[in-house]
Formats: sequence, C-alpha cells, structure tokens
Amino acid sequence: MSTVSTRDLSRNPSAVLNDVTRSGRPALVTRHGRVIAALVPVDQEALEDLVLATAPQFLEDMAAASAALKAGDTVGGAELWAELSDERAG
Repeated sequence: MSTVSTRDLSRNPSAVLNDVTRSGRPALVTRHGRVIAALVPVDQEALEDLVLATAPQFLEDMAAASAALKAGDTVGGAELWAELSDERAG
C-alpha cells in the first residue's frame, strides 16, 4: 500500500489515481505524516454496494429496519400497498 502526501496529491492527482487504478491497491493520503484518507480502486459492478455500505443515513435506516423487524413491527403487503396508494392520492 502506497502513501501520498496531500501536497503531492494536489500537485499530481492523475499520477496518483493512475497508480491506484493500475496497481489495484489503495493509496493512503497523509497530512503532516498522519493518514487522513484512502484512495481505493473501485470495481464498477460493486460501486453501489460500496457507496451504500459507507453512507451514514443508509446504515442508520438499515439498523432501524432491523430493530423494527426484530420487534415484530411489520405490516402485510396488502396493507403497505393500501397505505402507499392513500399517500399518493392525498
């Protein structure tokens, strides 16, 4: 895994991105010697999963849905469709 300073990244972003793409390995971005970010290669087919897996709102919503399911707070399909139809009509 390579490291690149913020200064080097700002001076030559294409070279850093090309290296990450070519090698398939992440590059750690440092500021004053401390890691502050990581540039990672992205598999186009897994892009949506990657974004959702790290999106705070999505993670919160999934945790809330899991808790509701565990508590038995569910509705049947017919009830759900009726509720959605009412919302569209109203």
